[in-house]
Amino acid sequence: MINIIGKRYWFFLISAIVIIPGIVSMIVFGLKPSNDFQSGTAMTLTFNPIVEESALRQSMTDAGYQDATIQHASTGDYFISIREISPAERVALENSLQTSLKSTLTVDNYATTSAAVASQTVRYAIIAVIVAALGIMLYISFAFRKMPRPTRWGFCAIIALLHDLLVVIGIFSILGWALGVKIDALFITGMLTVAGYSVHDTIVVFDRIRENTIKGTIKDFEQVVNFSINETFVRSLNTSLTVTFVLFALFLLGGSTIHYFILVLLIGVITGTYSSICNASALLVVWENHEWRRFISWIPGVPKNKKTEAA
Repeated sequence: MINIIGKRYWFFLISAIVIIPGIVSMIVFGLKPSNDFQSGTAMTLTFNPIVEESALRQSMTDAGYQDATIQHASTGDYFISIREISPAERVALENSLQTSLKSTLTVDNYATTSAAVASQTVRYAIIAVIVAALGIMLYISFAFRKMPRPTRWGFCAIIALLHDLLVVIGIFSILGWALGVKIDALFITGMLTVAGYSVHDTIVVFDRIRENTIKGTIKDFEQVVNFSINETFVRSLNTSLTVTFVLFALFLLGGSTIHYFILVLLIGVITGTYSSICNASALLVVWENHEWRRFISWIPGVPKNKKTEAA
């Protein structure tokens, strides 16, 4: 049997090493928002004859819109999102595309998003994540209501969830600084999907801990948790690997419009599996053994008592 819980502080250290650079990047550089989160212009373009997406993307780059988001709307139609442009710039863009692509262009569903609407989108996205987290915590607390101090289980699951979200956000902040990667509405969709996967995997482990605790064959809670993790380890790993293989294939072979959405899911599945096995359950043990002082002892100014030092 692998002593995963016995090495819990090593796993906490690994998490800190991964998360801290992302937090620093967030503070210094932040995230690079796409037109979904700032003022911009969106329109549907219909070409006759039909043009290839790669050719359209190259023409947009040549016209000075290298940051444009391009998506297939239907056969021969493309939905594009660019920075906010004036009517004169719109006409210039249409002429440029028709000339370079040698195709007649029709513009439909032309709309401009103001900065106020974009900021509202950001606010709603943040609210959605917070509401989801609170709902998850309440649900887990209710599901484990027959266990002593059920809120503790929900709180540990939320900490593991925040761990996963911080890893994804931090990596995208670094990618934004290094490679100019921007976040869009699909990024928020991916984050919520990661949240759901993370909690799902955590509940599987927590449920086995509850079953073994009720059986009472093992009295020490730390041993119960470690035994339960080992029981669910293969199941969690197999599930994670099957999903990861599919996402990796999509990441390599999928369209450019979903490239970074798949990357969010790929990172989230990996870190979600890790946090469910190595962090969420370990936090239950830390709480049960009253090790919070030791858990935060690395913070400057936190006093260490003799019991902490002995541990």
